[in-house]
Amino acid sequence: QVQLVESGGGQVQAGGSVRLSCAASGRYSFSDYVMGWLRQAPGKERAFVASISLSGANTYYEDSVKGRFTVTRDNAKNTVYLQMNSLEPEDTAVYYCAAKFSRAYVRNRNIQWDSWGQGTQVTVSS
Repeated sequence: QVQLVESGGGQVQAGGSVRLSCAASGRYSFSDYVMGWLRQAPGKERAFVASISLSGANTYYEDSVKGRFTVTRDNAKNTVYLQMNSLEPEDTAVYYCAAKFSRAYVRNRNIQWDSWGQGTQVTVSS
C-alpha cells in the first residue's frame, strides 16, 4: 500500500487557478503506480478527473476538465500534481489523489484504485 497526502486546496474565484499536490510514501516505488485525481461535489458521487501513466508520458482527462486541468508527476519527488486553471463554480469539490499499482497504463475512468488520500477541499466562488 502507498500512503497519499494531498495539499493545495482552498478558495478561489471563478477564472482563477489552483495547484494540488499529492505526496506518496510507502513500500513500493512511486513509479510503479498509475496515479489519478478524483473529486466529490456536494450531494454527488466521487467522480474521475484525471490519470497519469507510470512515467508521466500519458494522461487522460474527464471531458469537462480537458484544456483546463493538467496532471503531472515527479517520480524523483514521489509527487503528483493537478494544475487547475479557468476554474468554474462547478469545480467545487473535495479532490482526492489515488494510486493503482500497475505495470501498464490504460486510459480508463473506471480504474479500481488501491489507495486514496484524505482529500482536499477546493471551493470556487462566482
